Amino acid sequence: MAENMHELAPHHLPPFIPAADGGDWLFTVMLVVLIFGGILVGVFYLHLHSIPERLAHKHGRMQFELVAVLGLLALFTHNNIFWVAALLLAFIQLPDFWTPLESMAHSLSRLAGTGGVSSETLVEHDLEQEEQELEPGMSASDEPPPTPADHFTASTAEQENKHV
Repeated sequence: MAENMHELAPHHLPPFIPAADGGDWLFTVMLVVLIFGGILVGVFYLHLHSIPERLAHKHGRMQFELVAVLGLLALFTHNNIFWVAALLLAFIQLPDFWTPLESMAHSLSRLAGTGGVSSETLVEHDLEQEEQELEPGMSASDEPPPTPADHFTASTAEQENKHV
């Protein structure tokens, strides 16, 4: 190849100049670096956006879902205020409002005479009664088993008679 070169051409070419066959190793290396770097930047971006969700995972379900929605809004709208709000909400433990409300409802149901039985127990009892009504061969004289509410009202009536 040295014999085909022009006499005014430099004898030593820098390595970044492509060869005559069209192969450019610098272009190939830079293409791989850019693709790999783009994937790494994307993974870092998604990892950064998941920080509030990972922090809120230890809190209650409602708070976790709220932080997750704020994180998704920040991801899709590119409004950083949503991400900052999600991060602040993830660090703050929201007070438990449900337990006192449930306690008040339980106390009011006891005062109303339903026996303070939870709604799940009442629903289960209603389902059992419906199943028994649907069973063939059951006579009308069969009584369903007493519920905790029936037991509570009976014992309350006995206690009221004792106090009178």
